[in-house]
Amino acid sequence: MWLPLAAVVLGLVLLVWSADRFVDGAAVVARHFNMPPLLIGMVILGFGTSAPEMVVSAFAAVQGNPGLALGNAYGSNIANIALIIGLVAFISPLQVHSNVVKRELPILLVITLFAAVQLINGQLSRWDALALLVVFAGLMVWSVWQSRQSGDELALEIESEIAAAEKVSVSSALAWLLAGLMLLILSSRMLVWGAVETAELAGVSDLVIGLTVVAIGTSLPELASSLAALRKGEHDMALGNVIGSNLFNTLVVVGIAGMIHPLAVPSEVLTRDMLVTGLLTLLLFIFAYRKKRQIGRWQGLFFLLAFVSYTSYLIISQMVW
Repeated sequence: MWLPLAAVVLGLVLLVWSADRFVDGAAVVARHFNMPPLLIGMVILGFGTSAPEMVVSAFAAVQGNPGLALGNAYGSNIANIALIIGLVAFISPLQVHSNVVKRELPILLVITLFAAVQLINGQLSRWDALALLVVFAGLMVWSVWQSRQSGDELALEIESEIAAAEKVSVSSALAWLLAGLMLLILSSRMLVWGAVETAELAGVSDLVIGLTVVAIGTSLPELASSLAALRKGEHDMALGNVIGSNLFNTLVVVGIAGMIHPLAVPSEVLTRDMLVTGLLTLLLFIFAYRKKRQIGRWQGLFFLLAFVSYTSYLIISQMVW
């Protein structure tokens, strides 16, 4: 039991660290080849916080563990809202910019519903997965166009991040890019092996392991970036990190896993996990849409209690009495 658990812990640590190095290197290399800053931010920097979920779910799909692949993606979505937004809002109430309510949150609600409808027949086919990826590509094109038209603060934020990253030479960036990619692959394989072995030895499903240990671990980059944004007073960035990550998890993480290998969907994913994801997303929208345009400490506490209750239920449901 100790060896698989050690593989999970070490895999998570290396996964988060290597994802950060990979994204830093990718941003500099992309800028060197004159990739537009906004596109770098939305694709490469945005990809960064969801890279752990994507690689882990991809390897889980390759190895025929659909529960782990789906649990990792949807469990991360639940952790992002209930744990991360809950914790950040409890520490300091989040002021919500109107564009977040008018544009990003309704999109996330619709995408969550669309993903749930795909799972009704109990499987995620390659056509379903392709549809998710096509929707994501369309969203990227639309988001870039919207940002260019409105000249919103996202572009300025990305420019400053890239300017800081450009102090690194291209050769060093390439080295970090390759090293980060190799470590991403190795740490993901280690984590998937450890998670599956732990599930078998503990007598629990790989879905539950994916929804709890793996999902929380792969959400660490979102937690770190949201807390950093909070310290800078950038409340929209803290909320945007979570919304962007949930969109990426739902569309790209699940989409890539489904393209690699069609996934059989356990019934509880739809009736329990997607239901919780949908309710949390709806509540996030309602809390943000109030007149105050603020997610306060009481709402943050509610999300935290919801996360504890959901996780406790998962664990208790696996116990043999």
